[in-house]
Amino acid sequence: MSGNPATLIPVALFLLLGLGITFFVRYQSRKRREAGFVSEYFIGSRSLGAFVLAMTTIATYGSVSSFVGGPGQAWNVGFGWVYMATIQVTALFLLYGIMGKKMALVSRKLGAITVIDVIRARYNSNALANVAAIVIVLFFGATMVAQFVGGAKLFEAVTGYSYEVGLAIFGIAAILFTALGGFRGVAFVDTLCGIAMIVGIFVLAGGILNAGGGYANIMANLQTHNPQLLEPFGGGDMPIGLYFTQWLLVGVFTFCLPQSVVRCMGYKDSKSLRQAMIIGTIIIGAMMIGVTALGVLAKGILPADISAYGNSVDNIIPLAIVQSLPPWLAGVAIIGPVAASISTVASLLIFSSSSIIKDMYLHRCEEKSNVPNGKQVARYSQVFTFVVGVIVFVLSVVPPDVIWKINMFAFGGLETAFCWVLVMGLFWKKANKTGALLSMVGGTLAYCGTMAAGITFFGLHQIVIGITVSLLCMVIGSLAVKSKDSAKELETRAVFFGE
Repeated sequence: MSGNPATLIPVALFLLLGLGITFFVRYQSRKRREAGFVSEYFIGSRSLGAFVLAMTTIATYGSVSSFVGGPGQAWNVGFGWVYMATIQVTALFLLYGIMGKKMALVSRKLGAITVIDVIRARYNSNALANVAAIVIVLFFGATMVAQFVGGAKLFEAVTGYSYEVGLAIFGIAAILFTALGGFRGVAFVDTLCGIAMIVGIFVLAGGILNAGGGYANIMANLQTHNPQLLEPFGGGDMPIGLYFTQWLLVGVFTFCLPQSVVRCMGYKDSKSLRQAMIIGTIIIGAMMIGVTALGVLAKGILPADISAYGNSVDNIIPLAIVQSLPPWLAGVAIIGPVAASISTVASLLIFSSSSIIKDMYLHRCEEKSNVPNGKQVARYSQVFTFVVGVIVFVLSVVPPDVIWKINMFAFGGLETAFCWVLVMGLFWKKANKTGALLSMVGGTLAYCGTMAAGITFFGLHQIVIGITVSLLCMVIGSLAVKSKDSAKELETRAVFFGE
């Protein structure tokens, strides 16, 4: 397939700018790395300001599924899917409001670099920490595959270049941004990506409205030909149970996603946290509602049945871009979802690296009093980041279908595994390692098992089953098994609860 260079140029310029930022941040961070590579590489030496903190969290939360899968579903279901998406306004408010300050204070007192550092210290359990690391890598792997696939498919549809070319470009970019820049580099590139997402939404909105004859004309056509799309419940396609469970899955429980929680450990001061909460809530609300609504409006320029568009809602936004925009503007429009894909992958890569290198390998070395030097840690971290990126790239060569479902599966798994372990660990004194281990393992198995078997209760998403089982396991395990606290455990508890 021959490609259109006009669509490729804006994407190429964006990637070059991101690479330039990465090298600049790497150069500027040299002194910080020399002072402590681990802290700088994995949490940016706890020095992120409000705007960067907000944008890196938004860019991590907003994935290619948000720009392709979600709007595609809205095209099919209608404004009911948009109303469901409004719950995402709460994501950063809950994250920074509930987890932010206490997570930051605790991590600073403990000298913790990662979320798993905090979990290990709170529950005094290497087994729990190792399980958490494995869960993170597995679910992150699924999420990264979805991002690579979604970004590459969009690239192919809009530019005319092959899926493999798009996959190679995104893979190389994400791996380089992460391996070279570390957490700080990823955070600054995320800021660029967040801005690109906003620009992409506005460009696509202009294209769709122009091609559809304006907002009033599109809405009139929907009222005439597809009135069910204007109903809150989509003519039966959006039952109340779906509303409820989606609100939990992509809204309420997102505050406990480990890739978001780690951002709470990297901010500079309390003022930055409060400002990030306000900035992030406004921007993420506007972005997620706006881009989802564009899916409904795309019905005005793509009115046929889904069979005419490859029988996949994932094709809707790429086709809308191609049909509503000239090539060079199409290239600008896809920067948003491309940025979402790259930023999410980069953030997950850095977290995966920290889970294995920092939380498993370095901890074991410390126990054996055989800690490698800073250069070795740097080399191992960057090599592991590269290897994981390559593995995900290889898994993406044969693309799976329906990327938004893959992304939501990973969301649910991570929420189930970490919700009560983090919440109870921070706010419930009686939570112990038995309850935490049962919660993480039992909840995750229940969630994955019911997803695989297609088991539901009252039409609710399996996240409800997973979260409920996880909570019961935490409470029962913590109350049923009581152990005498060691001096170290009492000291740690004082950090969490001020005793």
